[in-house]
Amino acid sequence: MTIAKLITFGEQLLLLHSDSAKLDTELLICFVIDKQRSFLLTWPEHKLSIEQTKQFAELMLRRFQGEPIAYIVQLREFWSLPLQVSPATLIPRPDTEVLVELVLNNHQGASLSCLDLGTGTGAIALALASERPQWQIQAVDYSHDAVALAICNANNLKLTQVNIYQSDWFNEVSHDQRFDVIVSNPPYIDENDHHLNQGDIKYEPKTALVAADNGLADIKIIASNALRFLKPGGALYIEHGYQQSQMVQKILADLAYNKIETIKDYSNNDRVTWACYLV
Repeated sequence: MTIAKLITFGEQLLLLHSDSAKLDTELLICFVIDKQRSFLLTWPEHKLSIEQTKQFAELMLRRFQGEPIAYIVQLREFWSLPLQVSPATLIPRPDTEVLVELVLNNHQGASLSCLDLGTGTGAIALALASERPQWQIQAVDYSHDAVALAICNANNLKLTQVNIYQSDWFNEVSHDQRFDVIVSNPPYIDENDHHLNQGDIKYEPKTALVAADNGLADIKIIASNALRFLKPGGALYIEHGYQQSQMVQKILADLAYNKIETIKDYSNNDRVTWACYLV
């Protein structure tokens, strides 16, 4: 079959199973033939080989059954950076770019120190490193598989100045370290949230999604312990659920953080709350 016919077929097949049916189909074709999407527009009459068509059909079945496109093609773009992904990590989402943008806007210094907690694919840390190559950035994750993947992404992007290692939050971070900026996209979904059985989320690692105490347990741990690792005047940035902003603000206020502010994501939902630690 030609590329044009495969796109039409795939779009119709996925129409009720994906809100990006055509794009998903195009990405799968690109993955199979190892070409950019521009190739599909330039050569719509190009025919796939029998083996390529068979592989495409197998991948389409996985997407039809609900598996995230990012896990199938093992790639997701974040902050214009191509990141390898795997079922060991969350799939980087565009709304997290709000956190990156906020940090960059608030901190213009050439040689700041930054810690990314729960780095996953390395998305936040590597995005910051790509914009601020002189920053001293550390990134940690509890999962050894996530750490290995983040290091792979750093190597692929030639952002090897980022120090990535395994740690259960702050446990393996040197106790004499102090940071200008600490960022985190921690687990924040309640274990009884019905969204856990919907869409891409049901395929993602629950340890990176779910937290006790109505989804706030890890946020409380991070906010409390960050006080010992922030420099005077340092800032903490936390991504959270769209209904959690008031609770996160209270957690920070109770710990005597200052200048507490919540920022909305691209869908106009509360998404990132940040605050300063003023001694």
